[in-house]
Amino acid sequence: MDPYPLPPAPARLVHERGVPAFGMYRGTVEQLSWQALKAPLAKQLTRQLHHKRWQYAAIGHADFFIGVAVVDTGWCGSAFAYLFDRRRRELVASFSSNGLPLVSTRIENRSFGDATFRQGKNCIAFRRADKRLELTVNTPALQLAAHIALPAPHSVMAAIAPANWLAHATHKSSALPISGFADCGGRQLVLDDAIASLDASNGLLARDTAWRWASAHDHRIGFNLQQGYMGDAENAVWLDGVPHRVGAARFDFDAAQPLAAWQIRTDDGAVALTFTPEGARQHDQDLLIAASRYLQPIGCFSGRIIHPHTGVAHEVSQLLGITEDHHSRW
Repeated sequence: MDPYPLPPAPARLVHERGVPAFGMYRGTVEQLSWQALKAPLAKQLTRQLHHKRWQYAAIGHADFFIGVAVVDTGWCGSAFAYLFDRRRRELVASFSSNGLPLVSTRIENRSFGDATFRQGKNCIAFRRADKRLELTVNTPALQLAAHIALPAPHSVMAAIAPANWLAHATHKSSALPISGFADCGGRQLVLDDAIASLDASNGLLARDTAWRWASAHDHRIGFNLQQGYMGDAENAVWLDGVPHRVGAARFDFDAAQPLAAWQIRTDDGAVALTFTPEGARQHDQDLLIAASRYLQPIGCFSGRIIHPHTGVAHEVSQLLGITEDHHSRW
């Protein structure tokens, strides 16, 4: 057992008397509700418009990378699914669409719970079933049916932080087993040798929210790093399946040439990585009352991660993952 574990996750996001349970934890918060959170009257009246939730899955394989998400912004819903061919170094399938919340989009207030986007015949769905999360994608570009093993509670990183409006919570997994199939243009891909990771986020965020993010996992080592609206509140590394907190992250890259190498460091010296992109998914849209600028390169990380407590260095070599540069007006 790790001698320096994170404290166990609280049962609720908000303590008695409306005080949020800010901190980083190991495990899952069972009740994802902000209802008891104290706030000024103006923020209470507009809270529903600021309530943002999403469920995201990354699926990494030697030959391909798949990203899938369902998003509820409080007044609008959206979803995306894409498949990046690592051998061809190109995006071979991409679906993205918007819809109305409660009509097209439903997300359960539970970590790694049910989340569904439906629009006509298009459907992206996460369904919690016993000890697995069933993921279904049915779009013209990509079809997928998979079972993702739910993470053991001690391997989950949960973070609750003030964020940029009222508060935000996120649950991140390390590497997870997955089984199933994906079909793209008549080509069937077996997912059994892939590695999945999950991101379930739920919070009360500002209309303008921006972040940079990096995430990569295998069964030995992994990390989740963010610079932006959460500060350093969700920055963690996984060593042999155990999450540990690390310091604030810095992302150095050329925004004009995002497929050039990125340098990612934490201010405590625990993380020093070079990210080499193989390609990217990029999506920009302006809906007048809302806008999004989204860039997610796919590639490999190399460098080193130092255990925050023992000082033991762990080499990182060609670890498949993603970075992200994202700004939303939502």
